[in-house]
Amino acid sequence: MARYTGPVCRLCRRERTKLFLKGERCYSMKCPVSEAASDRHSRAYPPGEHGRDRMRQGSEYLSQLREKQKARRIYGLLEKQFRNLYAEANRQPGITGENLLRLLELRLDNVAFRAVWGASRSQARQLVRHGHVQVNGRRVTIPSYRVRVGDVVGLVPASRQSFTVRRNLDTVDRQLPPWLEANADRTQVTVANLPKREHIDEPVREQLIVELYSK
Repeated sequence: MARYTGPVCRLCRRERTKLFLKGERCYSMKCPVSEAASDRHSRAYPPGEHGRDRMRQGSEYLSQLREKQKARRIYGLLEKQFRNLYAEANRQPGITGENLLRLLELRLDNVAFRAVWGASRSQARQLVRHGHVQVNGRRVTIPSYRVRVGDVVGLVPASRQSFTVRRNLDTVDRQLPPWLEANADRTQVTVANLPKREHIDEPVREQLIVELYSK
């Protein structure tokens, strides 16, 4: 499966905002786009030889493109995957942008991330791929698997005491979204409702993505 394997901090610098792609590092002083970073680590400008020159105001198309790239990188999708998901969201009734974000949130790797089993979406995706996550008692290893209302997503019994998972649950400061309900030890979550726009805290202006694909 094709996937991005380069430095993820470069992606945050390109979008000039924190995408939280690297877990704990994103919350530390080592983050290159952190406002609290020291001058030695601060590189809040796009990567590349002409990165500083790219900080000037761009066109309307550039704003739309960057917003699409930001959303795609936050959720870890390739271009074809993202375009196909947009096409599906466009066919559904309702507001296309909100439909798109809802479909992204319902991916199994994102549910594992929201449940705080992974410090980042890439770590949560790895948990799914390696068979640590099950849906309704059945092991699922497809990160793009879409959960439904009423589905019970949990860690397989052998993974519930994993050092990485327990450490994330104890140390990562991230709240469970209202559309998920967790059990007592937080190793299992139930999809109580479909995610609403106000429940999705990602800094994405979805209307710009709709305008881009509508051209």
